[in-house]
Amino acid sequence: MTPEGETQLSVEEFYAQPGAYKQALAGVYGNLSLTGTSGAESSNIGGIDAGTSQYGRVLWYLQNLSTDEVIWSYENDPGTREIQRNIWSATNPIIRGMFSRSTYQIALVNEYLRQTSPSVLSGRGVTDTNLLNDIELYRKEARVLRALAYYHLMDLYGKAPFVTEDDAIGTAGPEYNREQLFSYIESELNELLPDLKNPRTNEYGRLDKAFANMILAKIYLNAEVYIGQSKYQECMNVCSEIISSGYTLNSNYLNNFKADNHTSPEMIFSLQSNGEVTQNYGPTTVIINGQVGSIEANGSQFGVGGWGGALRLRKQFVQKFDGSEFSSDVRKTIISGSRDIEITDIANRDQGYVLGKFSNISSTGVAGISTTFVETDFPLFRYADVLLMYAEAQIRKDGTANNTSLGYINSLRTRANNGSTLNNISLSSLTLDFILDERSRELHWEAHRRQDLIRFNKYTGGSYNWAWKGNGVNGIALSNHLKVYPIPEAALASNPNLTQNTGY
Repeated sequence: MTPEGETQLSVEEFYAQPGAYKQALAGVYGNLSLTGTSGAESSNIGGIDAGTSQYGRVLWYLQNLSTDEVIWSYENDPGTREIQRNIWSATNPIIRGMFSRSTYQIALVNEYLRQTSPSVLSGRGVTDTNLLNDIELYRKEARVLRALAYYHLMDLYGKAPFVTEDDAIGTAGPEYNREQLFSYIESELNELLPDLKNPRTNEYGRLDKAFANMILAKIYLNAEVYIGQSKYQECMNVCSEIISSGYTLNSNYLNNFKADNHTSPEMIFSLQSNGEVTQNYGPTTVIINGQVGSIEANGSQFGVGGWGGALRLRKQFVQKFDGSEFSSDVRKTIISGSRDIEITDIANRDQGYVLGKFSNISSTGVAGISTTFVETDFPLFRYADVLLMYAEAQIRKDGTANNTSLGYINSLRTRANNGSTLNNISLSSLTLDFILDERSRELHWEAHRRQDLIRFNKYTGGSYNWAWKGNGVNGIALSNHLKVYPIPEAALASNPNLTQNTGY
């Protein structure tokens, strides 16, 4: 990797500049938000459009668009029709985009680690103790970002080519299965955790111990899916560490999804978005413009121009808020108006309700600088999820809920009702089925739903169907092989060590 600015520099010239090591680390972080060096339309991955390779956007498509929460009107957009109808193949560009963006992230980290090894630093005459200490922390953060990429590959594809900084550039890594990836991610994060910054002490946009613990919590909660073993106590343990780290629920739920959500006390890590500096077609730009209804033309409500009903809600998600107990729930931002809840024609943007959760306007009413590229960061890891994960892991471990879990869930219900406890639940009501629905009410459109439905055995099969599941207007059963996405054909062609997932 040769860092580029306005002038092309050699590697040695680049690293001779003041602040170069931090700047290069920023480039690794930047891959989570940016697709290239020449604006929103550019892509630094060959053969892939920028819109189908932005890290957060393709993650959101694969985790949400394939589920009961949302549908995309413009099915001529490459790959979207197949994802939302669950009829994808190994040539799908969105599936390729996520695989390529993740493996590119790993390549960026590996090269950063090569360029910051003790021997390379010594050869460059880097002797300043403070700088060396800083670089050592940068290296650890980079390794955590690599673990995040491997986690996403493990979750979405069930396997990945495994390469580290010890491999030569261009090495076609061996195929690691879920068990191997799980073991690597777990050991890597546990090794790094003691030396990471304490929660909420690093500068915004950089990771800390809570970030690493969030990845661990995710792999432990889903361990039965990944490796056939339960790790619920381990999940509770790392959740407890985060809970004791100083995060609190934002008193206003919707402030987590506004243009200044970087100030929220429950934001553990977000994918940054800036309407001027980091213009990209990332998840929040897509979501907020997509929320604007074709009938309502309510872009001014969210501080954007809008894409005329691009995103609408599937009926089954809307029904999660049925009943008088949700009449004052602030998480219910569903806009029904004169719309029909049913979507019988996906191209008809006047069918289906729309959402009002995200906004390009700040908590103080200030609109973002652009009406196309939003200021709102995407909440990759949020404190509310920690409370939900703890409760679910505790119930799965013990067979029934306890008062600690009840307290965590009711804190979310109280916040959702502006401080009122009238809609809090009792211990007997806190079941796994309740948790699944509550996760959707609290975390919808935040890139969790596919993973959740798989963990609850409701994604494939026919025990729970939703509109257009399996390409049926009312939903049909899915084959179990769809619990993982296929390895892209382009990846198979470039790495003979990779094998295709069963069923594709």
